[in-house]
Amino acid sequence: MCLGDALTVMRSQDDTSCDLIYLDPPFMTQRVQATQAGAVFDDRWPGGFREYLAFLRPRLEQARRLLAQSGSLYLHLDWRTVHYVKCLADEIFGIENFLNEIVWSYRTGGRSDRWFARKHDTLLLYAKQAGRHVFHVQRNGSFRTDGLLYDDTGRPYKKTRKGRLYFHPDGPACTDVWEIPFLSTVSCERTGYPAQKPEALLERIIRTSTDPGQLVADFFCGSGTTLAVAKRLGRRYFGCDVSHEAVTVTRQRLRSVPACKRPAAD
Repeated sequence: MCLGDALTVMRSQDDTSCDLIYLDPPFMTQRVQATQAGAVFDDRWPGGFREYLAFLRPRLEQARRLLAQSGSLYLHLDWRTVHYVKCLADEIFGIENFLNEIVWSYRTGGRSDRWFARKHDTLLLYAKQAGRHVFHVQRNGSFRTDGLLYDDTGRPYKKTRKGRLYFHPDGPACTDVWEIPFLSTVSCERTGYPAQKPEALLERIIRTSTDPGQLVADFFCGSGTTLAVAKRLGRRYFGCDVSHEAVTVTRQRLRSVPACKRPAAD
């Protein structure tokens, strides 16, 4: 964990050294993101999309250089910029290496009387080389069992021409729409840092795209959620942020045992 601009730090790292990179850059909100302690980072872009994309391009180029051949990039954005950045990322990573547009639906927050409430972020998932990338299917939720038959042990099944079709005991495989709640104001995970992401979101990413012992990197680490989850799951981790407050929060977080601890086994 170090203090520094993402581009400077990324340029100092070795080729193909990262197994997973999660990038959660500024969203071009055109305002200063702050805590009660004061400003954390300036997310104003007077030059608009041209300036914003010029900022992202060299960082995405470095991300591709840093990824191992089996590595993946998760690029976290929202409705303001995702469509523009998708074209840029396709150019850098190759459209053939684009895997998913993941919708993180969180349903919380305010509402609008002039448009549908904006209740999701988008994560663009790219492989360094599609087909060689690490990918472990994740399962969540439960199957609909209305009208199904049950065997002598109580397991539900469908009757097909080939015989009984049983469902996976761990539930259905996750799709590209993730229903994961945003952090509530009273969550035990809260650090006070703006735009903090829930551990459940990063846990799904890390479990999906890495094996234990592999290196997870976050070059806009903010409150350190990525690094904390990677540590808990037995991955190596590396991160940086341009904000002194972010580095302080992350270092303190990494020194402590997470209050909302979940099992580390994959």
